[in-house]
This record gives sequence, structure tokens and C-alpha cells, in this order.
Amino acid sequence: MDQRNQEFRRRLLATFKIEAGEHVQALSSGLIELEKATNPKQRAEILEIVFREAHSLKGAARAVDCPEIESICQRIESVFAGLKRTDSAIAPGLLDVLHDALDTLGKLLSSMGLAAPDKVKPPISELQRRLDRAVAGADASISDRGRSEKVVAPVDPVRDLPRALFEDKPVRADTVRIATAKLDALLFQAEGLLAAKLTAAQRALEIRDAIAALGELKKERDRITSSAKADRQGSGKNGDGFAEPQLRRMLELAAWENTFLRSFETRLGALASAAERDHRTLAGMVDGLLEDVKEALMLPVSTALEVLPKSVRDLSRAQGKEAELAVRGGEIEIDRRILEQMRDPLIHLVRNCIDHGIETPGQRKLKSKPSRGIISVAISQKDGSRIEILVSDDGAGIDAARVEAAARKLGIVPEEHADGAEQPGVLPLVFHSGVTTSPIITELSGRGLGLAIVREKVETLGGMISVESEPGKGTTFRMELPLTLAIYRGVHVKVNDQLFVLPTIQVEHAVRIPRSAVKTVENRETIPWNGQVLALVRLADVLELPGRNSDYAAAGTIQVMILGSGNKRIALQVDEIIGEQEILVKPLGRQLSRVRNIAGATVLGTGKAVPILNVADLLRSAVGAVSTAAAALPGKPSAAGRKSILVAEASITSRALLKNILESAGYEVSTAVDGIDAFSRLKTQPFDLLVSDVEMPRMSGFELTARIRSDKALAELPVVLVTALESQEHRERGIDVGADAYIVKSSFDQGNLLEVVRRLA
Repeated sequence: MDQRNQEFRRRLLATFKIEAGEHVQALSSGLIELEKATNPKQRAEILEIVFREAHSLKGAARAVDCPEIESICQRIESVFAGLKRTDSAIAPGLLDVLHDALDTLGKLLSSMGLAAPDKVKPPISELQRRLDRAVAGADASISDRGRSEKVVAPVDPVRDLPRALFEDKPVRADTVRIATAKLDALLFQAEGLLAAKLTAAQRALEIRDAIAALGELKKERDRITSSAKADRQGSGKNGDGFAEPQLRRMLELAAWENTFLRSFETRLGALASAAERDHRTLAGMVDGLLEDVKEALMLPVSTALEVLPKSVRDLSRAQGKEAELAVRGGEIEIDRRILEQMRDPLIHLVRNCIDHGIETPGQRKLKSKPSRGIISVAISQKDGSRIEILVSDDGAGIDAARVEAAARKLGIVPEEHADGAEQPGVLPLVFHSGVTTSPIITELSGRGLGLAIVREKVETLGGMISVESEPGKGTTFRMELPLTLAIYRGVHVKVNDQLFVLPTIQVEHAVRIPRSAVKTVENRETIPWNGQVLALVRLADVLELPGRNSDYAAAGTIQVMILGSGNKRIALQVDEIIGEQEILVKPLGRQLSRVRNIAGATVLGTGKAVPILNVADLLRSAVGAVSTAAAALPGKPSAAGRKSILVAEASITSRALLKNILESAGYEVSTAVDGIDAFSRLKTQPFDLLVSDVEMPRMSGFELTARIRSDKALAELPVVLVTALESQEHRERGIDVGADAYIVKSSFDQGNLLEVVRRLA
């Protein structure tokens, strides 16, 4: 194949992957709805839609010569064809096979175009056999229609089936597919025009200032001329001070200057009017272009939630739970860049609801709850520039006492506050790195990093997150985010002769109060505000700026910004509130990707770069809290404090692998061949941590862990189980015997192992 044909096929496959991904997502969503459908008519409509999607994908795969994808789609299409001929409910096992088929299609699409595709393609022969059996079963079910008992799925009380799913919508002629990179480049250029718009406004202002200065000069000239005329009249022809010719020439010069100034003032006024017209025209063009491009890049929030229904289904089934997802307000649109950044946090929060919130059917029955839990994602628009996203569940809620204990163990909660801490003050601690209520570390949870990363992501985007929980009734995570990422309004303030910008959406009030209103309460300055007493903090102190501006310090009033996040409020004192204007947010660059109290920077019309403050960081800095940073990668222990680890593993290969990984990270490692050997070593030699397999001769890892917990001398030893047993039952047994972490070998990653060891050792 020549170079041109190869390039054509590469572009063709790239287009196919995009189209195929859309078909697979539509099939996945259709299967989720099919599983819930209880009405035969609804089921028939959904089957017709997914049948067409499978048929379209099969045809596209044939066109680009992808026989594996075509073969799977042919079998899926046959299953749907058989189901269309019967009105009976669909067996859960058949749906599992179809979901597995879609997973395989996704993997085939991901592996397409890689250098060694045969090594990364999933095995499909067994899947094809399962689909063939499913086809035969679907056809056979038609003859047994009279004898088969219908299985009625429970009615979904929260989520209506989306009308769009049942509408056979034609492809719109007024839409085109365009690479997002091109749109990003267009938006970048449009955003750059904002600087020109601000500069034009600045130039118009400078011209007005020049006119004002000329006016002052003209007034002064008029005053001097009037004085000279008065002197001339008072002194006669040869009065003291000036000779008549000199005085006459000076008056002539003053008259000429006055004529010139009037002419220059007229020209300058015309120039100022032209500059203002140009500014208005440019502003209209820039604002219109920016608005249009931003609209082009706005996407419904639902596009980030497409993967959630299947994730909820798969994860809840893996944990022996029943849960369904309800989405409201998914049609609300938001900047695509924000949506992409929020995709993983939303997935994590929903996964957190299943893992920590939703109880098992048996537990829910004991609490008089429906066996199936509800996870809700609700999106609403707060105003023209913000949206609110609520992720909630009707599960067990957050145990505030356990959160407090975990935080106190990390030294986050002072011992003097250990007793009687109120829940509203404890719950925000779940966002601190390392705080977790999970009894065991697994590949899914237990490290205490997820919510810390979620908060950092939200705050990096200029948003805020808070949590509310009621024991036994559920938990709600509340996020406020800007609608667009790059441009918003900001309040300009001055502190110690330095300029800063605060995002307007996070400033509740900007006020001037008398200095006499400042009172000292418990050694802290406060001000009264709307019936509350707010702590007063100087922005210069929060930012640790040297010196203090004495001019502002001596004034009779102070200027204060009231900032709020969730239920927190604080009064921030600044030297001067300059004003509010539109700002273009610029990142600080990779070298300064995370600077405490700073969210980014903007460039004023004067060309001066000004920092944009991170309000969430300011609130934490003001109350003395330590800001949460991204989890650091595990490093090697120092030579002076090397930890000793015992590895218990029956397989010599796995034992050598674990020993090599841990020794490379700087740990002292000893090994044992089974549980009895490991227990004997623990009784004769001190270790900081045990890493053990579960399936070992003579004594299993479960038995070894139980024996360690029952031994007073060893009861506090951290135990990490690394095993191939990945069922929920085995995980629960690991919790029951007292393991601190449970890592499944199928999802084994040495980075995860080292991070767990670092935390526990």
C-alpha cells in the first residue's frame, strides 16, 4: 500500500473510531434503559433503536474492513432481532452478555491502530460463542412464550425514560463535525481580542485624562493672563516689573497659546470620541465573537454522565448491591473544558456513593428502605455565570465520629477538639488527603485521596465544594462551578501597593465600615455583619506580604470584602477596592501549577500582569488550615529510618517480584513461604508491616491475619493482602479478619502497592 493510501486509511479509521464510539455509547445507554423498561411498548421501542445502532455499526465496520467488530455486531444484531419477536422480559444473564460484548467492542476500538494490535486485542472467540448461545436462546424463547413467566423489573420512581431515546431523529443538516483542537485555537484567538478590547478602553481613558490635563493648563494660563492684564492697567504705560513691549509680547504669546489650546482641545476631543467609538465597536465585535465561540464549545452536562449508568450497574453488582442512577438537569450546558476536567471527579463521587453510601439489600431491608438505592445527580443554574451540581445518595450517611478519628490520627484535628466536635465542622475533613472511613484499602477505595483530588480539581476550576450528610438517610456533595473557564468578572483590590483580583462570583459584598466597628473577641478582630460576628483578616497578612501601607492604616474607615464558601464567611480587609471589570484568566504555567492562594493571573489594559486569588485557599489560610495538595508520589525511606517488611507468598515468582519492588523503594525485606513460616518469623523478629498472599499452604493469609490480630504483641501490625481473589465475599472476609489493605493481583500496580505501604508502614 502506497503512502497516500496509508494516509487515507489512517484518516478513515480515525473517523470510524469516533463514529463507532458514539454507536457503542448509544448501545450501552439503550441496554441500561432496556433493563429498566417494564412496559412492552417501551421495550419494543428501545429494542428498535439499539437494533438500528448495532446494524449501523456493523455496516461501518465492514466499510473499513474490521471483521472482528463486524462479527460481534452481527451477533448482537441477531440477539436483538430475536428479542424483537417476543414480548417477554429480558433475562439478566442475557444483558450481562450484551454488556460484555460492548466492553469488548470498546477495547477493540482502543487497540485499533496500535503497533502491536494482536497483543492488546481482547479475546473474542469465547464472547462469540456466548453470543451465539444467546442468539439461540432468544429464538428458543419465542416458542416457549406461553410457558415462560414474565419477570417484572421494579418501577423506577425517580428517573423517567428520556423521550429523546425513543425518537428516530434524523441527522441535522445544520451541524458539522469539527476537531475540538480547531475550536480551542479559535477560542484562544477570540480570547486574545479581549486584551485589545481592554487596551482600547485604557487608551480612551488616557486621552480623557490628557484632555482634563489640558483643561487645567488652560485654566492656569487664563489666570496668568488675567493677572498680567490687571498689572498692566494698574501700572500704566511704564509700570514697574515689565516694559510695555515685553508685556505686549507676553500677552500676544498667551493669546496665541489660548487659540492653540482651544484648537488642540477640539482635536483631542474628536480623537477621544473616535477612540470611544472604536472601543464600542471593538467591544461589540469581541463580545459577540467570544459569546458565539463559547456557545460552540458549550456542551450539555449529560455528555459527561454517559458512562455513569453502566458504571453504577457494574460496580453495584460487583459489590452485591442494588443501585440506580437518576439524572436531572443534564440538558444544562457548560464550557467543554470544565466538563472534561469534571468528568473524573463526577465518576469518583458516584463511585464513592456506591462504595461508602449505598447499603446491601439486606442492610437496607433492616432499615425499612427499598432494596435498591438511589444515586442522584442534579444540575441547576444558579445565575448567569454559575451552575450547581448535587451528587447524593440515600445510603448510610457519613459517620462523623469515624471521620474525626481518622483526621485526628493524621494530626489534622487537635486533641483538645477531640470531644464534642460538631458535625458541620467535622464533615469537611473528608476532603483532606489521607482521611478515610474505609476499614480496608482496596483498588477502589480506602486511601483517602479521592475526595481530596475532587476538591482540588473543583477549586482549580474556580469552584467550591461542600458536603452534607444525615446518618441513615444519605449524603450530598454540593459543587458550584463557573459556566465558562477563561473569562469572568473580577474585583480589583490593592494591598501594600500591589494589585490583586478576586473573582466576583465569590465576593458576597464589598463594604466600607468605620474602624470603630472592629471589636476584639477571643484575641481576634471581628466585625458585625447581618446579625453575625465575622472574623476580620487582613489580606496582607494572609498573603504574608511585607510591610503595611500607613496611609490606609491611619484612615477612619476600612474597606472590607465579605467572602463566602458553603457555610463559611470571612471579612477580608484590603487597602483599596479599585473596581470591577471583565478579566481573562491565564494559567501560571507548568512550573507554577499549584501556588497556594493563587488561582491564575490576568493582564490589565495597561499591560500589567495581576494575580487572581484563590478564594477557597484564602479561607483556609485565614483560619490557619493547611491547604490540601495533590498526593505526592511515594518516595524512598531514608537510610537512617528504613522500614522492615515481611513478605509471605507461596509462589517463588510472586515472592521475588514483591521483594524486588519493595527493596527498590528502599525497604528492608524478608520473605516467608507460607502462613506458618510468616507467623514464626513475626514472633522472633520485629517488622513494620506484613505483605501476604491469601492462598498459601498450611495457613492462609486470612488465618494468618486473624492470628496476628489475636496476638497482643502483634495486634497493631499493619497487614496488606495481595491476592488473586477479587470477589466481594473475599474482600469482606479480609475486613472481618482485620486486614488494613486488600490489593487484587488482576488490577495490580506497583505504584498502588508502594503508596499503600508508605501510608501504613
